[in-house]
Amino acid sequence: MDFSRAELAAMEQALQLARRGVRGANPLVGAVILAPSGEVLATGFHRGAGTPHAEADALAAAAAAGTEVSGATMVVTLEPCNHTGRTGPCSQAILRAGIARVVYAAADTTDDAAGGAGTLAAAGVNTLGGLLAEETQDLNHRWAAAVAANRPFVTVKTAQTLDGRTAAADGTSQWITSPEARTDAQNLRLRVDAILAGTGTIQADDPQLTARHPDGSDAEVQPLRVVMGHTTVPAGARIRGTDGRFLQLSTHDPAVVLAELHARGVRHLMVEGGGTVAGAFLRAGLADELLAYTAPALLGAGTPAFAGLGITSMAQTQRWRWDPAGGGAAVPVGADLRLHLEPLPETKNDQQ
Repeated sequence: MDFSRAELAAMEQALQLARRGVRGANPLVGAVILAPSGEVLATGFHRGAGTPHAEADALAAAAAAGTEVSGATMVVTLEPCNHTGRTGPCSQAILRAGIARVVYAAADTTDDAAGGAGTLAAAGVNTLGGLLAEETQDLNHRWAAAVAANRPFVTVKTAQTLDGRTAAADGTSQWITSPEARTDAQNLRLRVDAILAGTGTIQADDPQLTARHPDGSDAEVQPLRVVMGHTTVPAGARIRGTDGRFLQLSTHDPAVVLAELHARGVRHLMVEGGGTVAGAFLRAGLADELLAYTAPALLGAGTPAFAGLGITSMAQTQRWRWDPAGGGAAVPVGADLRLHLEPLPETKNDQQ
């Protein structure tokens, strides 16, 4: 295809930018604006649900620097969207800026966002896709699987010891990880649509599962607090709250949970407790990323972080890969490490 060396280099840069974003309800996307000479004029990436898309972020950076982009080329890892959601359509923002050429990697196949390339081409923008498409598809393979299955993107989060325990043999669990790790996990709660725990965790810990700002104050918009399991949550349990953002689903089937939550508008779910529930999502192939806050501590016995995986031999081992997105694969947080992983594309077992 008719791509220049500058465009190839820009797409490689855009992929690196995309990895700086956070996974969730939206794909990871990066964008680079090139002058006709091939000089980089501005860059951008998508920082998460509700924030400007990569194209708008790059255009805003150019505007803030007083850089003229009329007649320039936009290089972006995903076809510009063509719909209005929390933000406006990127195709229209590109047209307003006077961008003359758009080079994108992978086509956007989602029903509501697709069609941006056609809109741009119809308006006279030189539009061409397919540059490093496989790399972009690999970067977002789990997000694409969730969208195709009409289910939320699932983040499994755990706080564990080096030997993979979330509680001691006597049931005590507070606190395994440092205050810094717990604050870091709160940042994820601020981004998700729903948080899920099992009835066992509710009985043992009586958690609130609310999203809070770094100063400890409650976030203005709270995720839906979901309990999975048959045991009725007590009337006085803290998770019930008083804001109506509580739901119990009387099932042990993760697929049933995801179907119900998707129907309620949930696009990003965090599974936070406990080991049986986390294990159920992993066993079903319905965990899209894993964040394991790991403390430099040993318990020797106690509650495993992931139970009921059904693995009895090395041949059945679930293989994951380190994920550089959202800050890196292994990040020191206080005295602990945040380990970030995603399933290998070759071994994913997405339920349709």
